[in-house]
Amino acid sequence: MKRNHKHNLPLVALTLFAVTVSLPTAAQDKKEPYPNMAPIKQYLMNRDAEIKMARSAAPDAISKDATVLVLNRHGYETAAQGSNGWVCFVGRSWGAMFDHPEFWNPKVRGAACFNPPAARSVLPYELKRTELLLAGKTKVETIAALKSAIDKKQFPALEHGTICYMMGKDSYLTDDGNHNGPHLMIYKAEKDGAIWGANVKDSPIVAVNNWYVSPEAFPELKGFPPLQIFLVGTKTWADGTPSAAAHHN
Repeated sequence: MKRNHKHNLPLVALTLFAVTVSLPTAAQDKKEPYPNMAPIKQYLMNRDAEIKMARSAAPDAISKDATVLVLNRHGYETAAQGSNGWVCFVGRSWGAMFDHPEFWNPKVRGAACFNPPAARSVLPYELKRTELLLAGKTKVETIAALKSAIDKKQFPALEHGTICYMMGKDSYLTDDGNHNGPHLMIYKAEKDGAIWGANVKDSPIVAVNNWYVSPEAFPELKGFPPLQIFLVGTKTWADGTPSAAAHHN
């Protein structure tokens, strides 16, 4: 993957949680490719195909025993109960930062698999976000509802050792084709990525804020818990075959 940080942004679930919503002025810019939510049917998948894609996010040794979630018109539901604590699902575009230009891109399908710590402490945010947005809440209303839940301590604290596998060969993460390659995502309660040497020349690590691209887009997000996602590209897909995207690293 080319190191173009503008497009190398996570679209995982990360909510991985039809209706036209009222978006802030910034999101209504003429350059915004997807200013509104598309009809919900455009985000849905065949159930069996979704289960298969979800499991493709991680090597079979992990995903075959993972819980699998699928999206319906109201949020995610369990399609298969696992036994190893991992949770796999197919994230949609709104799993990205709230001001991401492809937040409502109906083509996005991001196969993701959370390890147990991430399933316990990151996934709840994504499930709630999906539930709120599919209920017709605007971005501003969704942010306010999440902030209220945070203030009431309704979400668990971020656990140590959280990681997400996004190595599904059939995933579509962004309209920028060079950035649909396999990668791992590690979640840390950091304010920036400097501590990991991320986002510098020749570093294999890209760091992005989980909540926003620009803190000015939605000032309310500044009050959310610090959360950085550290992305590391891999040279193979989950099935072990080489990724063409690896040649762009």
